Amino acid sequence: MHMHKNEIPIKISAPGAVARQKTDFGDASGFGVIGGEHFTMDAGVDIAPLLRGLENDLCDAPHWGYLIQGALTVTFRNGDTENVNAGDLFYWPPGHTVKADQNAEFVLFSPQREHTPVMDHINRKLEG
Repeated sequence: MHMHKNEIPIKISAPGAVARQKTDFGDASGFGVIGGEHFTMDAGVDIAPLLRGLENDLCDAPHWGYLIQGALTVTFRNGDTENVNAGDLFYWPPGHTVKADQNAEFVLFSPQREHTPVMDHINRKLEG
């Protein structure tokens, strides 16, 4: 699920400040501690080969995030794809992979228990 920032309902509008809030944007209960993560990916980078060896060869951590710039394509376990563009707020459920269609910069909030092992796996692939 994703939505552009302008589609997020305005909760507070004050001189010089606007706060937008999308309620019911995923449920993090049961996941424990959440990590804040900042990523950059060059156009053409596809993490699918780096996920090989994980369960179903996919990232099995959920992510809540915001794409600051660029464009990404996310492919889900069922084969569906979703295009995420600069300015989009998004939620990726467990079971996905990501490819950068353009140079991209984004922020993720992910459960540490689920995502740290994925990042450790990617580092081992890069070293090997």
